[in-house]
Amino acid sequence: MNQPEWNPYDRNCPSRAVLDRLGDRWAVLVVGALSAGPLRFKELATAVDGVSQKMLTQTLRGLERDGLLTRTSQATIPPRVDYQLTEAGVAAAVPMEALVEWAKASMPNVIASRERYDALHEPAEARS
Repeated sequence: MNQPEWNPYDRNCPSRAVLDRLGDRWAVLVVGALSAGPLRFKELATAVDGVSQKMLTQTLRGLERDGLLTRTSQATIPPRVDYQLTEAGVAAAVPMEALVEWAKASMPNVIASRERYDALHEPAEARS
């Protein structure tokens, strides 16, 4: 049986939804945090500064649904839940880390470009 040809440029292709998930800033940061090893929810919330509980929960569920991480519950008191990247998640972490490194290295140029752009496109009343 032939495998379908995935084309994220086609709006109806499910591969686009995977790119949407992986392109989300919270997903990038969660995968990056988990690339060092398994973490509990609270540890992830601390590692990914600024993420709300709701967004972290949604991000974790989406990544689990797409097979990029596993959620393991341990019947202890209190209950313990660990999140860990799957093999697919580890593979996805490589280009995501490259994107993070690019963003860090490019910030001086990005800031300078923004300043030039804003100076050229400043509203006329602000210039007078």
